[in-house]
Amino acid sequence: MSAPLWTSSDMAEAMRAAVNGVVTNMELRPGTYLTPGKGVLALLDSDTLRVEGYFEETKLPRIHLGDAVNVRLLGSDHPLRGRVESVAAGIEDRDRSAGTTLLANVNPTFNWVRLAQRVPVRIALDRAEASELVAGATATVEVIGSASRSDPKVAKAFE
Repeated sequence: MSAPLWTSSDMAEAMRAAVNGVVTNMELRPGTYLTPGKGVLALLDSDTLRVEGYFEETKLPRIHLGDAVNVRLLGSDHPLRGRVESVAAGIEDRDRSAGTTLLANVNPTFNWVRLAQRVPVRIALDRAEASELVAGATATVEVIGSASRSDPKVAKAFE
């Protein structure tokens, strides 16, 4: 069963969302009929925009919750500011799987050249800065750290 999305222009103005955000990829035209379960637009929640930096596991000891962060979007000279919100608690091991007995099933042939794993670090942007972020954009993340620690090293990652 299909129904028209709206029958007058004032009904279109009355549509409300549960979150603040921006509508994108709206594939509707006047007179469009909708079917249940078919997406017709995307709503990006502007209150939860964030940056995910992927840091080598060897750099994680220098990254702490609350550390100050500079973010540079690709093609922009203006740095965005934020803070480390969280560090992922785990990542997938592609050389291991669960067997039928739920015990580790480790691949007997192993790549002997090992690169450091990349671990997601979530960055919360300062409120004013989030308006400049485009969801899915590439960025360089630089963790500045905290003034309370004596380690001056800077950790960098690429999204």
